[in-house]
Amino acid sequence: MLLFANPATWPHSDLVAATVDLDPRTVLAAYREGVFPMPLEPDLIGWFSPLDRGVLPLDGLRVTRSLRKSMKHYRVSVDQAYEQVVDGCADPRREAGWIDADIRRVYGELHQAGVVHSVEVWDAADRLVGGLYGVSIGGLFAGESMFHDPQHGRDASKTALVELVRLLSADGLPRLLDVQWLTPHLASLGAVELSRRDYLSRLRKVLDQPPPAWPVAD
Repeated sequence: MLLFANPATWPHSDLVAATVDLDPRTVLAAYREGVFPMPLEPDLIGWFSPLDRGVLPLDGLRVTRSLRKSMKHYRVSVDQAYEQVVDGCADPRREAGWIDADIRRVYGELHQAGVVHSVEVWDAADRLVGGLYGVSIGGLFAGESMFHDPQHGRDASKTALVELVRLLSADGLPRLLDVQWLTPHLASLGAVELSRRDYLSRLRKVLDQPPPAWPVAD
């Protein structure tokens, strides 16, 4: 049974539903149906499936010469500092912040369950200067948020994305890297838009794939 009904019945808008509750089981079911949650206001969760969905083709990532040079100054880890990555992504100084206590709680539980993963980037002084986190279900990785320290990690979020693409591509299996909405920054890195219909079609084809081999956290 579909949690969000037949996509043909969804409204012609990015927002397809709203609820007052948020729990891990519903979140996982939503991603399998091409939907993700974001708070609309306190105690109200919006469920989104963008009409134009941002995705990053794994063979389409653009890595400039300057980025390759910059990456040599960083160290990358996986699932070593999840809470710190979320702290960086939820920094209240960032515009349009949306990571509230409920989001942190539910995604934290999913991280403990091995479904949500983080990629961390450290500088030579062993400072966390950037990272990203997202949801891994079968062959889907749904990127949730990324951040960088503008003083010490100008290219840190890009470095995290390069490592994520490497992990997702390592075994050559078809996978889908969802970035939700296309931004100029993501477009510069090779992200493109798919119609909702095309995204859902691709999603169905990858969900039964095995997940990538995530490194075992210390």
